[in-house]
Amino acid sequence: MKNRVFSGAQPSGKLTLGNYLGALRNWVKLQENYECIYCVVDMHAITVWQDPKELAAQTRQAAAAYIASGVDPEKSILFNQSQVSGHAELAWIFNCIARLGWLNRMTQFKDKAGKNRENASTGLYVYPNLMAADILLYQATHVPVGEDQKQHLELTRDIAQKFNHDFGVDLFPITEPLILGEGARVMSLRDGTKKMSKSDPSEYSRINLNDDSDTIAQKIRKAKTDAELIPGKADLLEGRAEAQNLIGIYAALSEVSRDTVCTEFEGKGFGDFKKALTELAVAKLAPITEEMARIEQDHAYIDGILRSGAEKADAIAQPILKEVKKAVGFLS
Repeated sequence: MKNRVFSGAQPSGKLTLGNYLGALRNWVKLQENYECIYCVVDMHAITVWQDPKELAAQTRQAAAAYIASGVDPEKSILFNQSQVSGHAELAWIFNCIARLGWLNRMTQFKDKAGKNRENASTGLYVYPNLMAADILLYQATHVPVGEDQKQHLELTRDIAQKFNHDFGVDLFPITEPLILGEGARVMSLRDGTKKMSKSDPSEYSRINLNDDSDTIAQKIRKAKTDAELIPGKADLLEGRAEAQNLIGIYAALSEVSRDTVCTEFEGKGFGDFKKALTELAVAKLAPITEEMARIEQDHAYIDGILRSGAEKADAIAQPILKEVKKAVGFLS
């Protein structure tokens, strides 16, 4: 099997700095050494209610963010999930392979459903099986993941092993995680103990990829910090969640270690540091924001790329899905 990467992000809100540092930037680098398939996972998005018009607009916006960040549709396959029916077909088969006990251990369902789990959609519950289908439909050998997705990838590996064992085939690879670089987990600007999320009700909790320079500056200026000075080493930030987060963001944007950032700003307060972080963030993000805005205006261009990508993805998926159906015993 080729070294093939699959990854995707939901179009259920504006993509954030966390999406860029934790995923998009790494996807761009992976294009050089892997066959890459990148997906706007709109089927995952509807596990919670989405306004249809907004979902369509946000799907295009997510695709524009991928391209503006450096995902090249000529090097990689870029499409939206719902255009390739194999995702849904394989997900149903995996619903019949995965065990309830496995899904009951998934912490993300508990987090997202919260106290209202009896009213959560069944789609949200079996979300990890669809994620496994996304990956294995293309026999992806590697998936870039953050810490919060490692459990889902373990489930993907379990499903692949059980399918291969139950049907006596060697069809699915045991997909390996790729955990890449600084900034894999960017936290909220309002609460350093929570992940930066596009679903957070507070706009000031995150930096969106389509925020202009003034908005970025305002959000960083209002980001929660503490009154202590920056120490010379990153391990001395222990217990200072918001300080750790801002130092981590600076390190990720400048592609250096947290220790290097601490050495540079040792003894300074966060007033000075935030000014430097603002300059860096604007310098890195402004070109992406401008390119996103340009691409978003051209619906025909985006739709054409997604349609072409879906055709390429389907061409890879169909022979694999045919082998799956043959193994299961479906007549064709």
